[in-house]
Amino acid sequence: MNNFRAPLNKLKHLGFLVLLLLSTNLTFAQGFEGSKQIFESPKLKAAIPTHHTVAILPFDAKITYRKQPKGFNAEANRDQEETMSKSIQASLYTFLLRKADNYSVSFQDVDKTNILLKKAGLYGKLDQATRDEVAKALGVDAVLGGRFETEQTKTEGAAIASAVLFGGLGGKTGTGSLFLTLNNGNDGELLWRFFKTMDDGITSSTDDLVERMMRKVSRNFPYAKN
Repeated sequence: MNNFRAPLNKLKHLGFLVLLLLSTNLTFAQGFEGSKQIFESPKLKAAIPTHHTVAILPFDAKITYRKQPKGFNAEANRDQEETMSKSIQASLYTFLLRKADNYSVSFQDVDKTNILLKKAGLYGKLDQATRDEVAKALGVDAVLGGRFETEQTKTEGAAIASAVLFGGLGGKTGTGSLFLTLNNGNDGELLWRFFKTMDDGITSSTDDLVERMMRKVSRNFPYAKN
C-alpha cells in the first residue's frame, strides 16, 4: 500500500505546482496592460468636422535604466531613442492607414511629414515650436504626436528565463508610459490626449505597442466614424 502512496503524493505535489504556475500566469496576464487616461477638450467635437488632413509627428522617445548596464554608451542610447521615435511614428501611420475606412480624415504620409519638418528646420526640434506653427509648416489641419518613455528593469537574458518559467508571460524587460496627443492646427490647442502605462516584453515591437494602445483607444479615438 505504501508503494502506491509515494507516486500519489508526487502527483498531488505536481498538481499543486501546475495550479500555482497557472495562477501566476493569470496574474501576469491581468497586470500586463496598465492603466489608461483620456482627456477631451470641450472644443473637440466642434473642431473635428473642420479637420481633413492630419500629420503624425515623430514621437519623443526616452529610454532609461533602473540599473545602468555595463558598458552603457550615452550616444548609442540616444541613437536608439531616435530610432524608436521614428519607428513608433511609422507604426502608428501604418495602423491608421490599414484602417483608413474607419476614420473621417486622411493622414499625411510620415515620410512627407519628416521631409517638411526638415525643410522648416523643425525636425528634432519640435519642442521649440508651437503646434500651430508645426501644422502650418506641414500644411495640415491638426497634428497627432506623443511621447514614449520606457525604463528597462531586466536584462533580456533574465527576461527569457522568466518567459520560459512562466510560459511567456513573465518575460517583461521593463515598464513604459505612452502619451498620444491631438492638437488643433489653427491655434495649436490641445484637443485630446490619451495616456497609458504598459509592460515592455522581450518580443515587443513598436507595432505591438501601437496595436495595444489603439485597442485601448478604440471608439474614443477622435476621428473614429460612428
